[in-house]
Amino acid sequence: MKKNIHLWLLLGLGFTISLSSCFKDLDTVPLDPDISTAAVVYDDPDTYRQVLAKAYAGLAVSGQEGPAGNSDIEGIDEGFGQYLRGLWYHQEFTTEEALVGWNDQTIADFHNHEWTARDGFIFAFYSRIFYQIPLCNEFIRESTPEKLEERNQTELEAEVSLFRSEARFLRALSYWHALDMFRNVPFITEEDLVGSFFPEQTSAQELFDYIESELLAIEDEIVPVRQNEYGRADQGAVWALLAKLYLNAEVYVGQARWDDCLAYCERLISSGYTLDEDYQRLFLADNHLSEEIIFPIAFDGIRTRTWGGTTFIIRAGIGGNMDPQESGVNSGWGGVRTTPQLVDKFGDIGGIVSAATEGNTVRYPKIYTPGSFQDFDFSDTNNALSSVNSDRIYEGYKYFPEAGEFLITQIPSASAPKFGDNDADGVLDPNGSNINIDQEGLYFIQVDLNDNSYSITKTDFGIVGDATPGGWDVDTPMEWSEENQALVVNVALGPGEFKFRANADWAINYGDTGADGVLDFDGDNISVPPSDYEILFFPNRPDYTYQIKERGFDRRPFFHTDGQTLSIEDITQFTNGYAITKFKNINSDGTPGSNLEHPDTDFPVFRLADFYLMAAEAIVRGGGDLGRATEYFNAVRARGFGGIGGTISSSNLDLDIILDERARELYWEGHRRTDLIRFGQFSDGNYHWEWKGGVQEGRATESFRDVFPIPSSDIAANPNLTQNEGY
Repeated sequence: MKKNIHLWLLLGLGFTISLSSCFKDLDTVPLDPDISTAAVVYDDPDTYRQVLAKAYAGLAVSGQEGPAGNSDIEGIDEGFGQYLRGLWYHQEFTTEEALVGWNDQTIADFHNHEWTARDGFIFAFYSRIFYQIPLCNEFIRESTPEKLEERNQTELEAEVSLFRSEARFLRALSYWHALDMFRNVPFITEEDLVGSFFPEQTSAQELFDYIESELLAIEDEIVPVRQNEYGRADQGAVWALLAKLYLNAEVYVGQARWDDCLAYCERLISSGYTLDEDYQRLFLADNHLSEEIIFPIAFDGIRTRTWGGTTFIIRAGIGGNMDPQESGVNSGWGGVRTTPQLVDKFGDIGGIVSAATEGNTVRYPKIYTPGSFQDFDFSDTNNALSSVNSDRIYEGYKYFPEAGEFLITQIPSASAPKFGDNDADGVLDPNGSNINIDQEGLYFIQVDLNDNSYSITKTDFGIVGDATPGGWDVDTPMEWSEENQALVVNVALGPGEFKFRANADWAINYGDTGADGVLDFDGDNISVPPSDYEILFFPNRPDYTYQIKERGFDRRPFFHTDGQTLSIEDITQFTNGYAITKFKNINSDGTPGSNLEHPDTDFPVFRLADFYLMAAEAIVRGGGDLGRATEYFNAVRARGFGGIGGTISSSNLDLDIILDERARELYWEGHRRTDLIRFGQFSDGNYHWEWKGGVQEGRATESFRDVFPIPSSDIAANPNLTQNEGY
């Protein structure tokens, strides 16, 4: 069971309503005897926690039963009418990050940028927002100190005061979504009288000021940062929402608030949240264990079932030849993919820079060294020494995992003549005693059958050079890998060159003359571009070879490409467009979530990496310290690339790079539409993606589409409302 707010402890509080005229009948006394009024409900002190849970649950589920039944809002499909699914539709389907091949009502209008004020999906999300807000209003109204005193519950005041702050945060969150999507919306608070009335329409400036004032008022009243129960808002969530509000202030109200955005981003960065080492874990069934998530929408496969949420995100993205069980679910819905424009942002996937080869090893004359390191298996040909010059002088490296012994044979057979050393004098004796190795390690063995002499040298290899951390003076050590049968080092190389060297001495060193992948004694220096690398040296097979594998490639793209085309010729075909497997109902240990229909995977509304990138953007836009901005940017890149391979210099940091990085880091997390609008690339900018505007090559669309329309049904029902421009 997840350690989170108990979303399943919900009462039948009579919050099911029929939507019209922006809830003008909200809060009237119910006629249904099965519905409880506030006077009865709040008589029980436990109710405060349960009603607060209902406010959180409004983000995750769509009614009193899951995944459907006893809906919160009558007349809206509980699948696409769920809060997160509605948010995701608006933020993702309208951008290059996602499109869907279904023919459900007007869903294609989202990527076509052809929606109208009569769109059912817009109405559904608008309705969800304005279900959440009155829900929070009611809790705030019924949890004042005065109400507690009336009910003789003053002993609850401290705890309920914290609950009120959380409800005010949740209301501010929904009002932020209303501001971001619709701008000029109906406005109601706990101060409005209960009963039937037409809410007044607020302006973007008034709503911005209200959200800001609410968040500033509660930032020191809510539970301190990182101290609340998982899944509930705390000071960190308040700071995150303030930072988001300030980041987009210029779009919302024409006022740049970059310094304020930066200040709250830096509070989050310094508050104990950490970037998860494993990017994938942020989107798995046990992502509640991550120290990076600031505020999630929590899901549980048993207790918070919905056809929206991460159930939708995971299952709608599975089709074609994809195996649903690899994502921890029992089936896919075959609808959602991405466009080539998102895929292109990741560039080439890194890998082998210099591949290991056998060289001419197989052609060289050989002798063999059966020993304790391989249980004296005389038939094992992997213990060979080779005569590179065919001159009866043989050499090779052998790794002994512990002190041991070996012999020399000219044929890999137990019946072949054996050579040992009776006197340990470096001279081979027919049928002599086993040759001793005193301690674990890699040994260079050379045998001269011209005079039956041999030598053994223990070697500790490293890499050395001006490209390495230690320069030409201090070796970076390599370790033996039994799995690879090689010496291995993971290292960040800078500009310059390197060589392999034993025992921090130039007596044994290898380079690569001719850059042919074969190491040469005292050969030329090896040069590769600066990046993070895994370097392997294969010393047990002369010709000695090596492999350089770039570790500095982006590990964040989770694309299913098998059977999928990159370009989208036919939107209705799931196999047109790469599928995305970022979110999974799989735990970090590979086990599936608790339910194969409905994931345990939480949705990270706010997480730390976003605020690193926001801080970098705020600095660049505000003309601040580019060095500090680059540090924030590179912190995200380094995690994404598994090292310094993706980091950039301050001279390369600009807004275009930041926008693309936000796509790479945050795709499918519900930020893209807002980001593209802030950068002037959502509607009438010069950035086009496949099927934007309803044509395959993409086209510019009308700028008024940066804001969604207020549903026409609400415009018709409420005389106080004026439609947004263009609709």
